[in-house]
Amino acid sequence: MLSRMITSILSKCPNEDQIPYHRIVYANGKVWLDPKHRTQRLKLYKQEGIKLDKKNRIIDFDQLVYTFD
Repeated sequence: MLSRMITSILSKCPNEDQIPYHRIVYANGKVWLDPKHRTQRLKLYKQEGIKLDKKNRIIDFDQLVYTFD
């Protein structure tokens, strides 16, 4: 449900091309790599030092995630 709310909010953004969608990650550390954006997003992850496993999950996600307390 929360993911739908975020998607709805982001879809209304007038500068949608400036949203860092590659930083939106599922709670288990998985990233969404659709065929259209896969190459571009993998390049961004590499530039930011983010490594993915074979299931498209961020390696060491627990150490990298920011939580709101």
